[in-house]
Amino acid sequence: MSIDQILAEATALAVKELYGVDFPAEKIVPQTTKREFEGNETIVVFPFLKASHKAPDATAQEIGEHLVAHCDAVEKFNVIKGFLNLTIKPSFWTGVLRHVASTPDYGFQPVTDQSQLVMIEYSSPNTNKPLHLGHVRNNLLGYSLSRIMQANGYKVVKTNIVNDRGIHICKSMLAWLKWGNGETPESTGKKGDHLIGDYYVAFDKHYKAQVKQLVENGMSQDEAEKQAPLIQEAHDMLRRWEAGDKEVRALWEKMNSWVYAGFDETYRRMGVSFDKIYYESDTYLVGRDTVLEGLDKGLFYRKEDGSVWADLTPDGLDHKLLLRSDGTSVYMTQDIGTAQLRYKDYPIDRMIYVVGNEQNYHFQVLSLLLDKLGFKWGKDLVHFSYGMVELPNGKMKSREGTVVDADELMDEMIATATEMAGEPGRLQGVAEDERADVLRMIGLGALKYFILKVDPRKTMLFDPSESIDFNGNTGPFIQYTYARIQSVLRKSEDDYNSMDISNVAPSDKETSLIQKLADFNLVVADAGRNYSPALIANYVYDLAKEYNQFYHDCSILREQDDKVRAFRLLLSDTVAGIIKRGMSLLGIEMPDRM
Repeated sequence: MSIDQILAEATALAVKELYGVDFPAEKIVPQTTKREFEGNETIVVFPFLKASHKAPDATAQEIGEHLVAHCDAVEKFNVIKGFLNLTIKPSFWTGVLRHVASTPDYGFQPVTDQSQLVMIEYSSPNTNKPLHLGHVRNNLLGYSLSRIMQANGYKVVKTNIVNDRGIHICKSMLAWLKWGNGETPESTGKKGDHLIGDYYVAFDKHYKAQVKQLVENGMSQDEAEKQAPLIQEAHDMLRRWEAGDKEVRALWEKMNSWVYAGFDETYRRMGVSFDKIYYESDTYLVGRDTVLEGLDKGLFYRKEDGSVWADLTPDGLDHKLLLRSDGTSVYMTQDIGTAQLRYKDYPIDRMIYVVGNEQNYHFQVLSLLLDKLGFKWGKDLVHFSYGMVELPNGKMKSREGTVVDADELMDEMIATATEMAGEPGRLQGVAEDERADVLRMIGLGALKYFILKVDPRKTMLFDPSESIDFNGNTGPFIQYTYARIQSVLRKSEDDYNSMDISNVAPSDKETSLIQKLADFNLVVADAGRNYSPALIANYVYDLAKEYNQFYHDCSILREQDDKVRAFRLLLSDTVAGIIKRGMSLLGIEMPDRM
């Protein structure tokens, strides 16, 4: 039981015995005492005033006296304006350290047969281009969230929906047919997703030239964009694809296979994975049939041009297109079909979509449509909405070929790590055969941490050079702290795990560090409730920063008292364990040497 739970229950008992009122312990939330005041934990007594019928200070005084007399953890207290500051006995903190150190999965809840199943969708790439910086944030958030939910005792299914059909796919296919000259990943030496992305850019270049020519010939911009021969051909190819044209389908399968091989390599380097992959080419038909059934039931309506729409004005929204006039599907149709297949495949208790905030309206509509179609889980879907990633020089545009490619970004991060590791004093203890792997961990750790430490809901500015600084709130700083602890432990000759340290009285700095360790389980639970890897990231940084202060102020290996030395070694080892466990929730590896 954590110190917060102990104090909450002891305080609830005090209110019961002092004032005869049952106050729920779960509503009592002790807080870490502010540094300018004496104490370790603070309890706000204002909620108890109705029960005590006394002034705040008098109520705090009575509860404090009761806790000192009846709670073994409390040594003394002080009262400041209705805030009850409690000092915890040193022996209690030593026990907390022993408990955290001896609990291999401290902070993690077990997954059982009775655990609820959470499905988390992330990545959702298109097969017309490689993954870019926006996908990087999506993948890192989704994968980290899956680990956090599992740490909170949920069964987790990591899923991906690949957008492998539609007009954007046909643009790449058409461009390859026209200007590809039979190029393949093997003949060009390019990853398949990069090769296809080049043809997506090529289509846009030629298409814009056609539109420009039509406008110069007197056509309006809007009409020119619709009538340009290339876009007409792309739409014709899409219709042929949906009609099952063998030639178009064969080309589609060949080019998609190149892209999937490229995606797999990028995912592997990024350190993310999936348990189940769905493809829009399989799910859109299910969605289309469901929409047509809804049309027959009067849930939707058909316009004169043959398109099918949903009237959502009674729900405060507008009219939503579900099927185009030519019968082809839109993203909403696909999402309806995908949702049905998923709930058929798995007994999902909670469905979480990790998708950028520009799709907030889309998921509001999807929830409404699924509910109207009679799927009881429609209202309960969760859209984990996150902000976009921006660069110092502006946003990314994939059609123009100005995206920050995920593969190139990872290469750049490792190259930057290599450059910074060349500074005097860096990576001196790393063997030559380990060096490349350590540099990979540092570069990718910097990338992941910099992205995940930001509140997911916020738009963020990504600066590669800032992310890889070995000082400050960065992944390399935390990795270096972990490696420093491993170095201390390697040099130690003490059997600190078996030594009796029960009589060691922790200093204020050591007590603060133990208290921070004990908070890990609360942080993991909070991150799960709020879908926020940032809470984990910033907790681990604070823990690493506090350990470095302890390391600077307190001798460890040169401490003469055997028991104090053993205590500090155990404290160091436990801090390293929690740092590694926390960073694992972010998908970040920890090198033993740096």
